[in-house]
Order: sequence, then structure tokens, then C-alpha cells
Amino acid sequence: MTLSPQSDARFYALRLAPGQEVLSQLRLFITHHKLHAAWIAGCTGSLTDVALRYAGREETTLLSGKFEVLSLSGTLELAGEHLHLSIADENGAVLGGHVMHGCTVRTTLELVIGELTALSFSREPCPLSGYEELVVKSR
Repeated sequence: MTLSPQSDARFYALRLAPGQEVLSQLRLFITHHKLHAAWIAGCTGSLTDVALRYAGREETTLLSGKFEVLSLSGTLELAGEHLHLSIADENGAVLGGHVMHGCTVRTTLELVIGELTALSFSREPCPLSGYEELVVKSR
């Protein structure tokens, strides 16, 4: 574990409308507000198309239907994001995984996004995991 510096935070609220693609809209929001160290503080809504990458898999799984968002969590920075999504289908069956391009809002997606104002997030290769992982630095 690496300890990072303390930071104050500020919060933003936004609503995505029916038909909007989640990742592209979040990237526009992050770029517009120049957020360097953000996270999803809260999310509620529904999706009609879902694109997930399940744990340990390389391929994206595409789902269509009516899904309630149970949780959306993760980090966002100017260069990218790392988000996980849990959804429930019309029968209450729950699925979840890594968010990929192709998640489309059904009725609404209401988000609260926090930003750590004194920090900056980036991604660097990690020799332990083999993936690009979060690096936290002071601004």
C-alpha cells in the first residue's frame, strides 16, 4: 500500500438522458471540467444496452434489455477511467463487471462525481498485476 497526500474534495452532479452512451458522456464531462482525480460518488438509473468485461476475460459481453443500475463505482481522470458496474435485469438477476463502451441510458442516469482537488490520477504499468494501475500524485 502506498499512502497518498490528503486532499479536499468538491462534487458535481449530472444527469444523462435516454440514448446517451455512458463512457463517452463521462469523458466529455471530465474533459470539460478538467478533472484530474475524480470518482463516482453515487449513481442511480437504468440502461438499455450494457457492455461489460467480466473478471479474467478479454472479450466484451453485450446485453440488451431493461436494466436497473445497482452500483457504478471507480476512478476517472483526464486520460481515462476504471469503472465497475452492477446491474439487475427485469427478473432481478444481478450481473457486474468492468464498464466498456456501449452502455446506453434507458430512462436516466443520475450521477454525483467527486474530485480530489489536490491530487492527480494516472495509470502506469504494474509489474505485479500486469495491467496499467492507478498512480496518485500531488498536483
